[in-house]
Amino acid sequence: MRITIIAGATRRESTSAGISAYIGRLIQEEGHEVTLFDLREKPVPLYNDDDEDMHPNTSELQDAVLHADAVVLSTPEYHGSISGVLKNALDYLGKDQFCDKAVLSVSSAGGAVGVSSLQHMQTIVRNVHGINSPEWISIGGAQRQFKPDGTPESADVQNRVHRTVTYFLQLAAKLRA
Repeated sequence: MRITIIAGATRRESTSAGISAYIGRLIQEEGHEVTLFDLREKPVPLYNDDDEDMHPNTSELQDAVLHADAVVLSTPEYHGSISGVLKNALDYLGKDQFCDKAVLSVSSAGGAVGVSSLQHMQTIVRNVHGINSPEWISIGGAQRQFKPDGTPESADVQNRVHRTVTYFLQLAAKLRA
């Protein structure tokens, strides 16, 4: 399967981008193709429905999600919601890209967990006709530490992420069939 991961952070050492890369590695280890679309590296312009000229990053994002079998959305939690760059990127996407695809929501929060941002992502996914994975990933506080190779330091986080990614891939395979 082809999985697109959208990392919606702008900080250089973002833990949500770190967990996205780790998830991508796990998915690749299962034999799937991964496209990591990092909005820090490939920003899209502010959404403007009147703009007739498509920015190359926007076109690449739309194509990556359109041709994916499933999608992972990853964000830091800012003020109880998703990052502005992720919301802006999602405004360029719609049911053409998401319809009937499994979507995994992932959040990193400074506090214990980022439940509000996860709920906001799931609301957006429902509105673009994607299918939310009932499992989601949120890391917070001390859980946001990574080894130099990008693996979470906490064995509990590693196990939880691995279990959730396995479930997500099973869901995506069922929906694809």
